Amino acid sequence: MSGQNLAFNAAPLIREIGRGKKGARDMSQADARAVYAAMLERRVSDLELGALLIGMRIKGESVAEIAGFLEAAEASFQPLSAPLTTYAPVVIPSYNGSRQLPNLTPLLALLLAREGVPVLVHGVTEDPGRVTTAEIFEALGIGAVNNALQVSDALMQRNPVFIPISVLAPKIYQLLQLRRVLGLRNSTHTLVKIMQPFNQPVLRLVSYTHPEYLPVLSEYFLTVEDQARGDIFLMRGTEGETVANPKRANAVTWFSQGQSTELIERQAPNDTLPVLPSSNDARVTAQWIQQALQGKQPIPAPISEQVAHCLRVAKQLRS
Repeated sequence: MSGQNLAFNAAPLIREIGRGKKGARDMSQADARAVYAAMLERRVSDLELGALLIGMRIKGESVAEIAGFLEAAEASFQPLSAPLTTYAPVVIPSYNGSRQLPNLTPLLALLLAREGVPVLVHGVTEDPGRVTTAEIFEALGIGAVNNALQVSDALMQRNPVFIPISVLAPKIYQLLQLRRVLGLRNSTHTLVKIMQPFNQPVLRLVSYTHPEYLPVLSEYFLTVEDQARGDIFLMRGTEGETVANPKRANAVTWFSQGQSTELIERQAPNDTLPVLPSSNDARVTAQWIQQALQGKQPIPAPISEQVAHCLRVAKQLRS
């Protein structure tokens, strides 16, 4: 039996993290990496896996735990390559879709790609009750790549490339799927939004949903993140997505070289609402996006501002 297949003794760590919100103790970065690697490789029993996921869900992740988990997660798949262009790649995670607002993540990706930016979108292909970015891309005639080796060539086509997480990182995908079994999100849902899938510097667009993640992720990007991996734009998600809210700009913090800059301030509500698709249906949204790209619909100002900042920083990263 190989070392990779040896069972992992999770009980001591479950005992530490499973004492409730106030009594639980954080794992070290090394322990977090080891236990998450064991989870990915299924070297823990189903019972232990459930206990670990629920324990972390109740306790919440520390900076050290996020760092250890992410190391194991990124080691579980082969990093991607991108062609050399004027711009560093922009990475857009898409794991939420939309319930109410139209999902304009594809518009953001297309606006960047038509300027020559290599844009990679990774995420889920479907989510019951939500309209996913993958579904809108499909309605736009942009299919998902089915092999990670296709990514570099696909990025040369001046179109955004969508890769399902099941293709990019199958082991991570299996842990994401446990939400349908347990009924709760787990730490993996945070990791997929911050992971760096390339072997070169990129600009990552990162969103969070729950306010308690803002200080934790900010500290991680300032103190732990390897600066050679590129820059990060961190924002409160638009229904969880990393596209700017078309009705009012989200606050965005830019992390670069161990420094943080408030790039965009949260916009106050205003009485002038942008013209948006009439529903969040994938086909309706896709048709509206096509019209916006043709200049027949106005692009919401917060998204135009987001695009401008992405272009500037992606170009700066490459130079």
